[in-house]
Amino acid sequence: MKYIDLDTVNKRMTTRILINKLVKHLFLAATLFGLIVLAVLLYRVFADTIGWLNLDFLTNRLSTIPENAGIKGAITGTLWLMLIVGPVTMILGVGTAVYLEEYAKRGRLHSFIQTNINNLAGVPSIVFGLLGLTVFVRVLGFGTSVIAGGLTMSLLVLPIVVVAAQEAIRSVPGFLREASFGMGATKWQTIKNIVLPAALPGILTGTILALSRAIGETAPLVALGIPALLIPIPGGIFDNFTALPMQIYYWTLDSVLVDEYANLAAATILVLLIILFLMNSVAIILRNKFQKRY
Repeated sequence: MKYIDLDTVNKRMTTRILINKLVKHLFLAATLFGLIVLAVLLYRVFADTIGWLNLDFLTNRLSTIPENAGIKGAITGTLWLMLIVGPVTMILGVGTAVYLEEYAKRGRLHSFIQTNINNLAGVPSIVFGLLGLTVFVRVLGFGTSVIAGGLTMSLLVLPIVVVAAQEAIRSVPGFLREASFGMGATKWQTIKNIVLPAALPGILTGTILALSRAIGETAPLVALGIPALLIPIPGGIFDNFTALPMQIYYWTLDSVLVDEYANLAAATILVLLIILFLMNSVAIILRNKFQKRY
């Protein structure tokens, strides 16, 4: 019979308990640090916004006079941008996910495509901006128009939508497919009438979160050369435009010369945060409303 040293066991248990407490407090400190930084950031934004965020600020056009400047053009341009990004990412993203999960055979080609999609989700956004500059601005000649910015942002968030849609499709129970096939339905009828409706909550959630990222990205628009100074409000997808992130970027740069631009940038940041909060809330509501338990 092997002898057990109780002192050694007690020392090991004491060491493990100390390590557990140390790690717990380390993670707590990291969380508190992030929350403190976020609180300071929000405080500065709210403090600089006081007196500047009003109805005139939301409805006025851009102006070189800070007191008269507004973000109507930036809001309109952002909405036009989302009108391109939304349908493109939904159609291409969901279509790709359906092919990979329901039609593609498992093999080297499938693994190659899946690996590249996962890798693209982590590529820096500026790389997509340079790709959009080369393809959409120079080769196709779209210039700094809404469609050039929308297609570039679609490339940026497309991998996110594909991965989210794949996960949603995988979560659909297999017995639903088997029951559909047992009733004589074809594969496409099963996908259209059973799989996609059941996966809809996850697909919508992933798409809205992807749009939330697209609406807050600045680097791709900077690479495209999107202007932010006194441009007309866009009326179509081939018109020049600006967006809220670009307006924040330029006003932050100009705040070195004119102090009031820092207040305009803070007010625009608050508007963008409100939009992102509403979009994320819609994603949560849709997920909770349409989610089904099987």
